[in-house]
Amino acid sequence: MQARNLSIFTLLSAISYAALATSPIPELQLTKQITLSGLSSGAYMAGQYHQAFAEQVEGVAMLAGGPVYCAQNSLGLALEHCFNKATSAPDLEAIENYLTEKRQTQKLAPLSALADDNVWIFSGTKDTTVHPKLALALYKQYTQWVKPEHIVLINDMAFGHTFPTDRTDLGACDISEPPYLASCHYDAAGALLQHLLGTIKAKSETSTGNLLKINQFQMSEASKSTLAETGYLYVPKTCAAGASCRLHVSFHGCKQNAASVGEAYVAGTGLNNYADTNNIVVLYPQTTASSINPFNPNACWDWWGYTGAEYTTRDGSQLQAVYQLVQALQH
Repeated sequence: MQARNLSIFTLLSAISYAALATSPIPELQLTKQITLSGLSSGAYMAGQYHQAFAEQVEGVAMLAGGPVYCAQNSLGLALEHCFNKATSAPDLEAIENYLTEKRQTQKLAPLSALADDNVWIFSGTKDTTVHPKLALALYKQYTQWVKPEHIVLINDMAFGHTFPTDRTDLGACDISEPPYLASCHYDAAGALLQHLLGTIKAKSETSTGNLLKINQFQMSEASKSTLAETGYLYVPKTCAAGASCRLHVSFHGCKQNAASVGEAYVAGTGLNNYADTNNIVVLYPQTTASSINPFNPNACWDWWGYTGAEYTTRDGSQLQAVYQLVQALQH
């Protein structure tokens, strides 16, 4: 009976979130440089966005992810070398050759645009979804592109496949289960923002801004192919009142979109609390699950090629969609 009720709840949630009305976006004064973060498939997506549009990015944080273009446009390679196997061995040389070619054809940003960016990489030692050794591969990859003093790797904590928080009302940190947020006595949101932005102010005890539902289809033509119609935007009161604010884009993981976990991710990581006190607007773009054309039943961001071979370049439909969302907010 409990399983049946859960299934009904999940179905109703999917229907209700698809039908929610969106909110008007206030006139925002956003700086041109943005920061990124993401968990799991969202970490892969954050890395891809950084490579594609580094000119507008000043920092990226990736939790429980692996190297950029790890899957090399192959679901088979994704499952063998970019997921949960201890034998995972991504071919970093082949990947770099591909990325170099794309840089030369201007499908990716030039390396010069990445060199001074801040990079924060996190992996829990008890992550059985994305093997911790993949974070090491990601770190090795980034040492080719970014000055070493700008990179932080944290991989010595006994955490599962989750976004770690200092909240006390969530599940155990060594367990990987929805909504993939946990009570870990560790404030990942604060740690990543501190590294990406430098000195930051302490977070608000409770969020005081507005979590807005936005129509991604209206803001971004490219969103219509593989994103959900409704996305989220957190706007602190100071930003709504016209203060100059930064934009941070946070990518959810698989099974972590609003249709799957409600507003748990977009309201619960702690990012919004820091946004309140540091003049940061947070964009939470949303994917959608699909069973055919494309095959993405878990609402993952595309890190293996389900949207097409150019998924990791500026021509990729999801990268274009998020880029257009950012442009719409900045203009």
